[in-house]
Parts: sequence; C-alpha cells; structure tokens
Amino acid sequence: MESFWVDPRSRAALQAAEWRLTGRTADALLMDRIATRPQAEWLNGPASRAVVRARTSAAARQGRTAVLVAYYIPHRDCGSYSGGGAWNAAGYRKWVDEFATGLGDRDAYVIVEPDAVAQTVAGCSSVVAEDRYALLAYAVDRLKRQPGTRVYLDAGNSAWLPDTSKLVEPLTRSGVARADGFALNVSNFQTDAASSAYGNRLSAALGGKHFVIDTSRNGNGPYTGTDSWCNPPGRALGTPPTTATGAPLIDAYLWIKRPGESDGTCRGGPTAGQWWPSYALELARNTRNTRNARG
Repeated sequence: MESFWVDPRSRAALQAAEWRLTGRTADALLMDRIATRPQAEWLNGPASRAVVRARTSAAARQGRTAVLVAYYIPHRDCGSYSGGGAWNAAGYRKWVDEFATGLGDRDAYVIVEPDAVAQTVAGCSSVVAEDRYALLAYAVDRLKRQPGTRVYLDAGNSAWLPDTSKLVEPLTRSGVARADGFALNVSNFQTDAASSAYGNRLSAALGGKHFVIDTSRNGNGPYTGTDSWCNPPGRALGTPPTTATGAPLIDAYLWIKRPGESDGTCRGGPTAGQWWPSYALELARNTRNTRNARG
C-alpha cells in the first residue's frame, strides 16, 4: 500500500501550531484533522523545478510518495477565479520539462491540469481545443518519462458533464491512454459513490483505465444551493487519502484540493488558493466519520 507524504509545514499545520500557542487548543485539535493528512502540492507559478524537487526529496527521505498538481496550462480556468497559466504553448512545454526534471526518479503522483479538458468540452471560448489537447498530451508523455511518476489526467466531476461519452475523444486526444489513468472530483464535492460510478462508466469507454478521486471535502456530499462549487457552506472532510480503496479501478482516494484553501472570492472568501482558516475549521468541525463520503 502506498504511503503518501504529509507536509509538516502545511498551512493547516502552521495554523494548528499557532492556535496552540494562543490557547485555542480545541480548535487546534480540529485543525489536526487536516494537518495530519497528506495533501497535494499545487504547482501553479512560473517556476516548478525547485519546488517539485524539494517536495519529492522530502517524501523520499521518509520512504513516502509526494502528490503534485500540474496547474499552469495557458488560459487556465478560462480566466475565472483561478485564471493565469503560461503565456503560450512554448512556455508551457518548457514549464513541463522543468517539472519533469524536478521529479527525477523519485516517486510521485501527478494530477495533470484540473478542469482543462472538461472546461474545453463545456465551451471555453478562449482556447482552441486542438491546441489545448496537444499540450496536455505533451505533459502526460513528458511526465511519464520519469520512472517513479504516476500520471492522472483530470476529467472533471460527475455533475459537470454527466454524459461521459463527451469526454472520451477529448481525453484520448489529451493522452489519457498513455497516462496511468484519470482524476475525478478535483476541488469538488461529489460523493465517493457518485464519482466511483461515473469513473467506472468512463473507464469502460477508455479501455479500462484506472482513476483517482479527490475526497478532500466531500464528506457531506455536494451543496444544493447556487454556486455549489465555490466555498459552499456545511461541507466536511471526506475519506482520508489511501490506496486501499477496495475497488479494482480506483487507484487512490487523495486530498488533491487542500482543505481550507479558498475556491475564489465568493461567500466572503479570499482569492482562489489562499488559506482561509475559518473555512478550514468548519470543514474539520463538520467531519463526523468517513462513511458519509461513500454514500
């Protein structure tokens, strides 16, 4: 069974330490529910090699595996809350090369470009589909050259494009056949059961590809109100990260979205990716057990 690396200086860990120093012991114990779990490191800025090397090296020293997210595709998030990315295709390919060099031969799970395929299928007018799929295929192929790297191409979530047939050709053109599989529910809240059923259908159409599921915040399932994807209230932590999934096609449950980091400036949140301790505390406080996420 794979053992994933826990960052001892994550935002959650630092928050728990701060609260202990200021006497907020009960809140610190709740924050430990996040701080003690392995979470993905998102690479979303112009320099990737040094951070990738540092994270994978720290994990290797403990005999563990780092989980990383490549998130720098041009026109990222179709210019929404998490907009940004490389200026052009050449810049992106260079960035991927640097990322791969940082990996070396150390073990890592890499999630490739959350939302990039599904957003294109859903109709992002700022991208040319053929160009984007070619860049994703480049990323998959380059990262797979690293001997210890497992690569999962993001495929959205079960509520975004319910008809899995719409994803088959785009994922294929994006190199999923050469990846270890695809990723589902990144930064979303769909239950493990819904993601598993969706993943099984998509896998069948892709020749039996395996997949991973982001369970970081799906303990209470999806929110039913407006903007259900953006800092919804009442959510909870989900199944802790593990490769012991009990399902032959699910390689791992992972905390890809880092619990407590904002989805964007909605519902009073800070900018996307920024630490929001009150939201993190709510996620931890609402977590009763891990079975909620499976139903």
